[in-house]
Amino acid sequence: MAKNLSFRDAKRLMSGNIMVFSMTGLLGNFARSMVFPYASLYILALGGAPKTIGWINFLRPLAGLIVFPIAGDLTDRTSRVKLIVLGNYLSAAFILMYVLAPRWEVVAVAALLQGLGVLGFPPRSALIADSLSPEDRGRGIATMNTISSGLSMFAPYIAGVVVEIHGSNTGVRALYGAMLLLYLASAIIHIRFLQETGPNTEAQMTVSALPRVLREAYRGTPALLRQLPGTLKALAGVIILSFMANGVASSFWVVYAVEQIGLSSSRWGLILLCETALRIVMYIPAGVLVDRWGRTASLLAALLLSLVSIPLFVLAKGFTAALLIRAVIAVASAIAIPASSALMADMVPREIRGRVMAVLGHGGVMIGSAGGGTGGPGVGLLITLPLMIASLAGGYLYDQNPSYPWFFVLITTAISTLLTVLFIRDAKQAEI
Repeated sequence: MAKNLSFRDAKRLMSGNIMVFSMTGLLGNFARSMVFPYASLYILALGGAPKTIGWINFLRPLAGLIVFPIAGDLTDRTSRVKLIVLGNYLSAAFILMYVLAPRWEVVAVAALLQGLGVLGFPPRSALIADSLSPEDRGRGIATMNTISSGLSMFAPYIAGVVVEIHGSNTGVRALYGAMLLLYLASAIIHIRFLQETGPNTEAQMTVSALPRVLREAYRGTPALLRQLPGTLKALAGVIILSFMANGVASSFWVVYAVEQIGLSSSRWGLILLCETALRIVMYIPAGVLVDRWGRTASLLAALLLSLVSIPLFVLAKGFTAALLIRAVIAVASAIAIPASSALMADMVPREIRGRVMAVLGHGGVMIGSAGGGTGGPGVGLLITLPLMIASLAGGYLYDQNPSYPWFFVLITTAISTLLTVLFIRDAKQAEI
């Protein structure tokens, strides 16, 4: 039985690669928590419309259809650290386009190109899984998330004040500039401190080999999925549904809060500050819960909390109601991420982690994301197309009726809960 997380346990877990990712996650999460909640307002300020937001979110994962198979193949046979750093630099380059964008069309092009940054996602997920022992994964992932979220609790409120003072155009543009600097800092830290866990010999990837890699990856994906245990296939279904739910709704939390509930940008930022603070406080207890109660029971509890809370947002009449709803979502999210990520790591053998995580992501079930678009290391090849379709549909659903995105979330969460009850079980013997 898992014990409570002591200071000595935390010190042991937070070493090497896990500490590096915690520190760079601290920078990255702060940047994303500033920018993403207000990215939709930026698009509107540059001449876009709700449908435009949906189209831009549709374009963002598109490049992943090409890059994920390449990244998965390289993760299992070359330097994972170099791939992560290259992904950092690519992301920073395309963020510069957001900073300089004169119209929403440039933001759309930047979103499309930014998909190339997913090159670093499979190696990052593989490094994290490799660096934690099975008995520590729930607590390790939770502790890493606690540290990496330490500054992000303040980011939405700070950003909300900036947007309120300087407007949705200049304010969000400045936030993207800060994001660019923080991403470059993360790249430097990764180069200096990350340690390899992949193959001892590096295979070279040439341009002429790319068509072959893509053919083999797509042709091999069905066989790869067939060899996965039934629980992992069901978990893949839950992950896909969670990303679809966030693809539809995540960009419109702030729009609904401002346009329908009547909150200001700073008041919405204050809600996100409180939510993030609560989630940070909950991460380590949730990780202990995951290791003690089991991955499946914890995931089910998180889904049930979200099933009750998220659809209530359309009934919220003011600041207090919105705050309480986001507080419940914070607890659900704090439980779901370590539960599902640990379940994925437990079931995927080390030698194929790169390819599996390129297809399925790192296993994190995202609940109630209010960040304005869904992505990150949790995205994989199999998730990309459903996410694109859902992101596009979100703009049309909101334009048709502002409540529709949350009805969609209700349906997908109910299906995810059913899949968890019927098909997902903890691994009998966790992979190292």
